[in-house]
Amino acid sequence: MDYSYFHKEAAELTTKNKVNIKVLGDSGEVFYEIAKEMVDAIKADTLQGKPTVFIIPVGPVGQYPIFTRLVTEEQVSLASCYFINMDEYLSDEKHYLPLDHMLSFRGFMEHNVYSKIPAHLTVPVGQRIFPDPNDPAKVQLLIDELGGVDIAFGGIGINGHLAFNEPQEQLSVEEFAQLETRVLEISPETRVANAIGDLNGALDAMPLFAVTLGMRQILGARKIRLGVFRPWHQAVLRQTLFGKVETHFPATLLQNHPDAMIYSNNVASQRPF
Repeated sequence: MDYSYFHKEAAELTTKNKVNIKVLGDSGEVFYEIAKEMVDAIKADTLQGKPTVFIIPVGPVGQYPIFTRLVTEEQVSLASCYFINMDEYLSDEKHYLPLDHMLSFRGFMEHNVYSKIPAHLTVPVGQRIFPDPNDPAKVQLLIDELGGVDIAFGGIGINGHLAFNEPQEQLSVEEFAQLETRVLEISPETRVANAIGDLNGALDAMPLFAVTLGMRQILGARKIRLGVFRPWHQAVLRQTLFGKVETHFPATLLQNHPDAMIYSNNVASQRPF
């Protein structure tokens, strides 16, 4: 296997790649770009009298303080917005974690996004959507009703996962691209990486299960915008941009999307070795 792309310098990332990329300065610039794109899309849709439908992550999250500030300062109404979170951790019984659990994405969104925006501007409660482990098909039905997803925002995991769509090498690329919203067991690689990032290495405290939007929902968005900013993203970014499209590394499927963009800071853009 040819992994020569791991040796590409930062200046080479914007040439002969298969996914659009914008190399920026520090992480604040990455988060600002994402927040600004969210606000601009909402304002444009509002002028046209259209709803805005986003798929959004809890990771990365640095865009949310900027987003809530811009919405508040510019008095941008989110009344016609549908924010569909891409995933959520589950208990061993495959139920949502309690809202007050430190790893609850639902709790994070309430405490750090929705409640930070004035009540007359924030997203209506009924339009704050999470995939439901008891009714996985519900999200796609809503997406169909709303006419599709405008932008899917997110990041890229250590093994190339988007949301919690872990590698499934037994599937073809075409089969993988059609995966639906579902409950799954989180891979060991993802649990280790998240335990380091979120729990200071407390691997045994990391959930075993999650509910995630499928690749069908993510790849079906009209636009995809991802942020990378960690040192280990140096290799992940290069494999996404230049690697073979395969289910071994799900982010490579972005190469087949008509409007995908990755925002990278000056850490993730550096050559890994």
